[in-house]
Amino acid sequence: MPLRNNIIGCINFIAVLLSIPVIGAGIWLTTGTVNSCVMLLQWPVIILGIFILLVGLAGLIGGFWRITWLLVVYLIAMLALVVLLGVLVGFIYMVTLRGSGRPQPISRAYLEYSLEDFSGFLRRRVQRSYKWERIRACLSTTSICPDLNQRSSLAQDFFNAYLSPIQSGCCKPPTKCGYTFVNATYWISPISLHVDMDCLQWSNDQNTLCYSCNSCKAGLLANLKIDWLEADIFLLVALIGLIIVYIIGCCALRKLEN
Repeated sequence: MPLRNNIIGCINFIAVLLSIPVIGAGIWLTTGTVNSCVMLLQWPVIILGIFILLVGLAGLIGGFWRITWLLVVYLIAMLALVVLLGVLVGFIYMVTLRGSGRPQPISRAYLEYSLEDFSGFLRRRVQRSYKWERIRACLSTTSICPDLNQRSSLAQDFFNAYLSPIQSGCCKPPTKCGYTFVNATYWISPISLHVDMDCLQWSNDQNTLCYSCNSCKAGLLANLKIDWLEADIFLLVALIGLIIVYIIGCCALRKLEN
């Protein structure tokens, strides 16, 4: 019997370890420049990971000391957490399914992004003016756009450079506007300006640039999509591991009761 208790305890110890990628994914999201300005997914992931950790510890204690009622509570709570994690993994995948960059003329290596290409859930996070003002103010204090000036001084170098989605959307005017390159964040306006609102929103003021443009909102969502999908991989791995551990735990508890 002590051997069986130790096996149950070891299984639950694995559940504790599986909370690490969940918590780690949430912490990783808080460290990114873009995610730190949005703060949308980080805390739900971290809180869910902490609950998995605490419930796993409860199962660990119940397994080693053969506290049957604690193991029952552990299994019920872990089932709820596994379901929540599964819903979260599926939700992240569904809201990031849409939204790809659009190729520009042959002389441009970077992609540009359109707000309409993204899911309604993500669009609503940036379309409300009071929310975007806070995000815009945060973005303007980062080094996302100033870094471009250190990389490219010639027009062709800039056009051939890789730009992150948010740099493409926020740090330069859209290609269709017809602005003339001076440096990465300073452009000369054409004589006849394109009627698109993003063309009118562009400013050479380094604190303004295209931070109020829809292209900037789309670029931010494209960056979020990349980060969220990477985090979703870790959450999916943790989910699969927890399902396996949960099934083994149920079988072990049944044998323990018998």
